[in-house]
Amino acid sequence: MQTALLSALPLQSGVVTRQISAENPTGEKGGACLWEPNPQDPNLVHSGAATDLGRGWKVRPFIQVKAGQTVTLAEIAGPGCINQFFITSDLPQYRALVLRFYWDTEATPSVEAPIGDFFATGHDAAPHLVNSLPVTVGPHRGCNCYWQMPFRKRARITLENDGPADANVVAYRVLYKLHDVPDEAAYFHAQWRRSQTRRDYPEHVIVDGVKGQGLYVGTYLAWSAFSRGWWGEGEVKFYLDGDGEFPSMADNGTEDYFGGAWGFARSQ
Repeated sequence: MQTALLSALPLQSGVVTRQISAENPTGEKGGACLWEPNPQDPNLVHSGAATDLGRGWKVRPFIQVKAGQTVTLAEIAGPGCINQFFITSDLPQYRALVLRFYWDTEATPSVEAPIGDFFATGHDAAPHLVNSLPVTVGPHRGCNCYWQMPFRKRARITLENDGPADANVVAYRVLYKLHDVPDEAAYFHAQWRRSQTRRDYPEHVIVDGVKGQGLYVGTYLAWSAFSRGWWGEGEVKFYLDGDGEFPSMADNGTEDYFGGAWGFARSQ
């Protein structure tokens, strides 16, 4: 993926690049750093540090998302493609902050997931680094996504605080390019689900009901074991294009599916 992205750089001369953040919530040209410091303004509660510096000096670097509130992080007229998405928050419970991405005119989101799970850090009590091609999490809980997400008419990103505590600091960045999108370009989708399995039926459905053409790009799993013993021997099974009782693909075991072996028990 990284090689493909780098190889495309010489072909993007003249493409319009824009960025949405708290300092420029619309992404418009010349639209960043226009705020006047005023900590009494609920929209500028973080502007106190810039009081002596004035306009243009980190007046609105973050937003607040109160408990139960949903805010729109970005609304972009297409066609174009989101190239990078960054977000972080002071709220310890990332499971409470729910991301939703909407493409074009759809009423239901194509992406719906808590930010921790979306960025492969599903256990709030154990934050950690992530280093991969499409997703990285740097110190401390700086969440970066490099999935390429094209849209044709419109892109909209919202963040809901589904928890009981306010998120006093939410920093975010949406980097995107405006250009034509080929007819064959696929939309990005992601879904999140949670279940508590039983000993008599120890199965968790990762994804279901997907129809049409597409490319499956992977799974992130956050697992909590409520009993002793090794939890990961079950296979990941793929039922494809009308499979019935038996799947077309079955993996060796849970740790094997995620690139490990022997129960992750040996360091070498």
